[in-house]
This record gives sequence, structure tokens and C-alpha cells, in this order.
Amino acid sequence: MNEGKKCLGCGVVLQDQNILQEGYTTSLENDICQRCFRMKNYGEYQVVTKSNEEYLKILESVGKTKDLVLYVTDLLNLDRDIKKIRTMIPNKMILVLNKKDILPKSVKTEKLIQYLQDQNISFDEIIVISANKNYNIDYLLKRIKHYQTSKNVYVVGHTNAGKSSLINKLIQNYSDSTQQLTMSYLPSTTLNTVHIAINDHLNLIDTPGLVEVGSILNYLDPDMVKKISPKKEIKPITYQLRKNQSIVIEDLVRIDYVEGERNSFTVFVSNNLKVKRFLNSTNRSDLKDLNKITYSVKYDEDLVIHGLGFIKIVNKGVIDVYIDQKVETFLRKSLI
Repeated sequence: MNEGKKCLGCGVVLQDQNILQEGYTTSLENDICQRCFRMKNYGEYQVVTKSNEEYLKILESVGKTKDLVLYVTDLLNLDRDIKKIRTMIPNKMILVLNKKDILPKSVKTEKLIQYLQDQNISFDEIIVISANKNYNIDYLLKRIKHYQTSKNVYVVGHTNAGKSSLINKLIQNYSDSTQQLTMSYLPSTTLNTVHIAINDHLNLIDTPGLVEVGSILNYLDPDMVKKISPKKEIKPITYQLRKNQSIVIEDLVRIDYVEGERNSFTVFVSNNLKVKRFLNSTNRSDLKDLNKITYSVKYDEDLVIHGLGFIKIVNKGVIDVYIDQKVETFLRKSLI
């Protein structure tokens, strides 16, 4: 068995001995494992549980190099603590804000960059892109060349941020390689580092995404994960709520407006999700068996539901949020 050969789709070491273990392939002549093959050709997803400790060790090893790092994050689901990866990796680093095409076209790139700059995080540059729509990819490559310290450039981030989509776009645009990383809406698609030679001067190294334990994506079946993950521009829905009115998103989350003057709630989630308003929430018991969290909202804050999206709330007030207790929610200054 050739223990050195890795799957070109997810980076795991290929093996042909045990169908139940990761890396299984019917023949070591193949370039991808059976899991990636079935994901690419049939859309079937096999869950692989990996601990963040394994991924953190990979990130720590990246920090011991002097190579440029691209930190990719999803604009709809911005990482709550962007500083975490930054403090682990002292290298030159570009923050890549991906999936610009998912946000409404009216949202200006400059405003998104300023939002992150206001958080006083030390990046060499912040670049907004859409790997899906090829937006700003030429500029990103230009800046990669500017900051490179060697031919190796690492790509890091959390699961579902679009790292593999970005790398595949760079391959498509600037390389003769036929290699393609396996892409999926589901977490833990990339299992180990994958090296991709774009040209003689650029070697991209994809790393496994850090799993966000609080993301709703970890607790839903694959069909619902696909439904939650937007494929095109979000059409926000704005509701004017009074006290004792509610918003319910599918059977996933309920937000009760329990105290405050008339208020504006704008919902930024996938267009495929059903959003309902209850005009008298005191008479409705929907989802009240879920865990309740109470928030005092200040002016112009977002309620973020990790992995689902966010709700922009204009005025101050008090809300009760009913959601699975494993899913993280938090308030932040309004992104939009």
C-alpha cells in the first residue's frame, strides 16, 4: 500500500484495505478517495468526525512558516472571533471576505472592509471577493504576488467559508492543472492539507476548516443544510414588529419581541427558507419547547444565528430567542 499518496479532493491518505475507514479507494491508482468520488458524482455526503485539536495543530504548523496566509471567511456568517486565527498565525495574512454575491448588491465593498477595519485586527490587507461569481479574483491574485514570501501560500478558515471554491476558481483561471478540490455545503469536507500547484511561482496549500461547534449546520440533515446555504443573492425581508409579535424561520428559530417601541427587523437568510410573522405571539406556542435566550438589543445591532444568517434590528428593545441549545447566537454592531 502506498502510504504517501493523498486524495486530491480532500487530502486524506489513500488506502484500499478498509472500506469503513477514511481514505478508502477501490484502487490506489485512483486520485481521489471513495468519499470524494461519491460526493462529486452523486452528491452523497459521508460524515467524518474530526476534532478541532487536529486542525489546530495544522494551523500551528502554518504559523511556524514565514509563508503568506489567506484567511477566508463567509460574509453571511462572519466568524465571531476573527482574532482567534490571527493570534495563532503571525505570518503575513490577507483577510478574504468571500461570498459577496450572497449579500444584496446594494451593500458596498468599501463599507464591508471598513466594518472589519474598525475592529482593529492586524491584517496586511482585507479583500472582498466572490469565488462563485469571479468577483475581485484578479485583484486577489495580484495582492498574493505582492505579499508572497515564497511560492507556498496557505489557505485557512472555518468550515463552509468557501476555501475550496476559491482555490478551484484560481485553478480554473490561472492554471493548466485539472485538479479540483471536493466542495460541499457540509462541514469537514477537506480532511488534511492539499497542495495545488497553480504555476511555477504559486503553490496553494488548502487546510481543513475549523469546525464551529455552535454552527447550526452541524445539527441538521444534509437536505436542510443545502436549503440553508444560499446559492444566489439574498432578498432581505423587513418586518415592522410591535411588542408581543414574533418572527419564525422554518422550525429552526423563533424571535419574540417582548419589550420596546415599534421596531424594524430585517431578515438575512437563504431565500429558500420560510419566514413567518406572528401578530400575536402570546397565543402561539410554536418552538417554545426550544432553549430560550433573552437579549437586550441596542440601536442598530444584528442578531446573528451561527450558520443561518442574521437579523438586523434598528431600535433598542428586548427579544426572546428560541433555538436549539447547541446553536450559538450573539449580538454585534450591524454589518449592513
